[in-house]
Amino acid sequence: MTTVAEDQNAGSGIRPARGTRRGVLIFVSRYGTIIGLLAMIVFFSIAAPTTFFSTANFLNILSQASLTAIIAAGLTYTLVVGEFDLSIGFVASFIGLIVCGLMANQGFPIPVAIIAALALGTFIGCINGLLVTKVGINAVIATLGVGTILSGIGFSYSAFPIAVGIPREFTSISIGRLLFGIPNPVIIMFVVLGILWVVLNKTDLGQKMQAVGSNIEAARLSGIRVDRIKLFAFMTAGFCAALTGILLSSLLGSGTLGAGDGYLLNAFAAVFLGSATLREGQFHILGTLVGVMILAVGFNGLSIFGAPTHFQPIFKGGILVFAVGLSTLARRYAATA
Repeated sequence: MTTVAEDQNAGSGIRPARGTRRGVLIFVSRYGTIIGLLAMIVFFSIAAPTTFFSTANFLNILSQASLTAIIAAGLTYTLVVGEFDLSIGFVASFIGLIVCGLMANQGFPIPVAIIAALALGTFIGCINGLLVTKVGINAVIATLGVGTILSGIGFSYSAFPIAVGIPREFTSISIGRLLFGIPNPVIIMFVVLGILWVVLNKTDLGQKMQAVGSNIEAARLSGIRVDRIKLFAFMTAGFCAALTGILLSSLLGSGTLGAGDGYLLNAFAAVFLGSATLREGQFHILGTLVGVMILAVGFNGLSIFGAPTHFQPIFKGGILVFAVGLSTLARRYAATA
C-alpha cells in the first residue's frame, strides 16, 4: 500500500510531464511550419551552396513567390470571414488578357489600362460578394460560376494570346528593379501584404472581419454589418487577383487566357499552410506569406536538383497535407494532454 505522501509525489510527477508534453505540442502546432521552412533552407544550402545559397537565388525565390503571395493574401481575407473564392485564378487570367487588350486593341495608355483593369477586378469581386450575401448562393458555387463565365467572356474577347502592340514599358513593370536591385514584383508584394496586414490586425474593420469569421451570429447581434464586411473581403480578393493578372501579363509580355488559372491551387495551399503557423488554425497574412515561401523554396530547390516537373504538384499536395495534419494532431493532443 502507498501512503498519501507517495500518491501526492506521484501525482506531482505526472503533472509536470503532462505540462511539458502539452507545451511541446503547442509549440509544434504554432511553429512547425516555420521550422520546416528553415530546415528546407538549411538543407538546400548545404546540398547546393553555390547555387541555392546566394543573394541572386534568394531574390529569385522572392520574385517567384510574389504573385502567389499577392493573390493568396486576397484569398486570405475571404477565408477570414468564413467564405471561399474559387474565381481568383480565373480573374487573374481574365484581367491579364483584358489589360493587354486595352493597350494593344483599344490604345489605352498604360496607367489608364491598369487602373481600369484593377477596377474591373474589384467589380468582379463585388459581384461575387453580392451573390453570396444578397442572393444567398453558396460561395463555392457562386465564385466557381463567375469564374467559368469569365473564361467564356475572355475567349470571346480574344481566342488567341494578345502579344502584339503591348508597350515595352508595360513589360518592364515585372522585370524592372527600381529599388536596391530588388525586382518590382517583390516590392509590390511587400507593400500589398503590409497594407492588408495593417487593415486586418490594426483597424476596426479588421477586427470586425475576424469577428464575422469567428461567430457570424454573435457578430450580427453585436451590430456588425456582416454583409458589408463580406463584400469588402470579396472585393479585396478581386483586386488582388486582378493585380496578379496584370503583373503576370507584364512578366509574360502577353495576355493569355488561362495563364493565371494555376494560381488558385497555389493560393489555397499557401493560405492553409499559413493557418498552421503561429495561430491555432486561424487565417492571417503573415502565415500566408510563410506558406508561400515554403512552396517557393521547395519548388526552387527541386528545380536546382533537376527534379521532373511533375514533382512540383506532388510536393505541393504532400507538404500541405503534412503541415496541416501535423498542426491539427498537435493541437488535438495538446488539448487532451
